[in-house]
Amino acid sequence: MYLFIMKAVILCLCVLLAVAFFTLLERKVLGYMQIRKGPNKVGIWGIVQPLADALKLFIKEKVLLYMSNNLLFIFTPMLGFFVSLSLWNLAPSNMMVNYMIFGLLLFFCLTGLNVYTTALAGWSSNSLYAFLGAIRASAQSISYEVSLVMLLLFPALVSSSMCWFSALHTPPSSLLVFPLLAIWFASSLAETNRAPFDFAEGESELVSGFNVEYEGGLFALLFLAEYTSIIFMSMATTVWFLSSWFTIDFVLITLMICIWFLFARGVYPRYRYDLLMMLCWKSYLPFAISLLLYFCFSIMF
Repeated sequence: MYLFIMKAVILCLCVLLAVAFFTLLERKVLGYMQIRKGPNKVGIWGIVQPLADALKLFIKEKVLLYMSNNLLFIFTPMLGFFVSLSLWNLAPSNMMVNYMIFGLLLFFCLTGLNVYTTALAGWSSNSLYAFLGAIRASAQSISYEVSLVMLLLFPALVSSSMCWFSALHTPPSSLLVFPLLAIWFASSLAETNRAPFDFAEGESELVSGFNVEYEGGLFALLFLAEYTSIIFMSMATTVWFLSSWFTIDFVLITLMICIWFLFARGVYPRYRYDLLMMLCWKSYLPFAISLLLYFCFSIMF
């Protein structure tokens, strides 16, 4: 029992440290893409900047909104952060916290809870801007969760396993159908509310979206949850679509996919919302269903 708790605590601390320096990497990459330096004052090359940002956010005064649902307003960021950290129990490792044969089913269940974080954060704020942003983000998350499940079932059927550790050591399914990897990556961008699909926090039309009323530590928890999900989706891409036999390969491929998330934000403009929904329901979902049917019929006949 104590060993299990110790492993879980160490895992959470490692994930938090990775998220902190991933934000620094993002600001550095976007800075050089936009011909500027990014953070470079706090510590050597700005390496202490994430710790300074976290300290600033968490020591700010906590302000509760008048006429808001205070209990849900405080609880929702904690829920989102807890769900994002819980996903990391599925990370394949020789020192896994808990070995699960049907870990993919747990992944489907936990990712389905993300929409509650967005919806409750917007509703509990008692703000029209936040509520409008929450509705749009909820519709986006629900739509792309459907396509994500369908896309992820294909490598699960190819490897004949729903265990993350087993899928890591099988031949990469992306070699069979390469467009599947590109569609999965685009769906991951939409699911994690990243540019060019960042309608959940579209500053130009929604004044930061569902989290407009959050500040300080609660705001930090929401964005910690988002960046934790980004790194996890990069790791999931490596496990189910690219595979890896060695630890160093696994880490480098995951880091490369994380950088793809940053390049997508720096290169592409924000998409249009109706085109985003059409992309899911009229392109990605039919492709995923057709691929599954093809695989099933090929096995049967």
